[in-house]
Amino acid sequence: MTGQHWQAATGRPDVSIIIVSYNTSELIRRCLTELYASLTPQVTAEVVVVDNASGDVSADAIATHFPQVRLVRLTTNVGFGRGVNRGAMVSSGRYLLCLNPDTLPVGHPVTELVTFADQHPGHGLYTGRTLHPDGTDDNYSCWGMPSLWSVFGFASGLSTAFRGRAWADPEGLPDYDRRSVREVPALSGCILLIERELFGRLGGFDPQYFLYSEDIDLSARARELGARPLLTPTAQVVHLVGASSSSDGQRIRLLRGKATYLRRHWSPLRARIAVGMLAAGVGLRAIGKTVLGRDRSRGVDWVGVWRARADWAAGYPPVDEERPTTERLQRTAG
Repeated sequence: MTGQHWQAATGRPDVSIIIVSYNTSELIRRCLTELYASLTPQVTAEVVVVDNASGDVSADAIATHFPQVRLVRLTTNVGFGRGVNRGAMVSSGRYLLCLNPDTLPVGHPVTELVTFADQHPGHGLYTGRTLHPDGTDDNYSCWGMPSLWSVFGFASGLSTAFRGRAWADPEGLPDYDRRSVREVPALSGCILLIERELFGRLGGFDPQYFLYSEDIDLSARARELGARPLLTPTAQVVHLVGASSSSDGQRIRLLRGKATYLRRHWSPLRARIAVGMLAAGVGLRAIGKTVLGRDRSRGVDWVGVWRARADWAAGYPPVDEERPTTERLQRTAG
């Protein structure tokens, strides 16, 4: 049962689209305008925007121009995963769709994703293609799982020297043809559809992650419960910002997220070795930039990232926060 029939029978939409926004006034207004224009009657949807205490006019602009949006205004910036959790707990769709505010739909991606999920039940998580504005894949919709070899690729500089080679950068999945349906190791939170029941069983996103690797963590835990994430090429969005982690602060958050994942999923010894290799990779790039005059880092101040290593290598601190559960999500949807 889908679309209007599902909503008529249950009073609930097929999918709750959850967008976490922080100081993205222009981006999210454009995203919402084109998102609503892309929706079809075949799949019913509600949109939940969680504003992470933006300092710009994002929340007010959404309230004024998109009164149909369920707007959650937070008083502090809680990051991406916790923001999605907050949105999930006020939503009612049988699927949850995480969507970045820096995306624009190509065709009807929400209908394509939900229809695909209905046709391939039991996989739990689904994604599509994230594209550059010129229509080529930006390769950010899915990832490989971290391994000692992938961390070594970063530590040794192989992933930079041989960018685009699968053996040097297995987490980036550069050899994956995203133009065909296929099972993938992990999904990006940029466009991630998940069954509501599964999201509840997982307790949502782990609140310890502020930003980065929370989607890898969710995928890993979902796979432990038997989920098999799928990619469909018919669901497409243009990803306007993409790899915004080129700034120093976001690069530090990316490394802190990776360190958090390693410490939470790997044995203490293996995680310690891997985090040490991450630090070695940062040191190598800092040397290359300052001593050898080589900079393939897209403007990142690797010396500053190296100096902050004690901070990011420790990972994010634990967070005590109520998490979504199957029972709570069922009450919300009821």
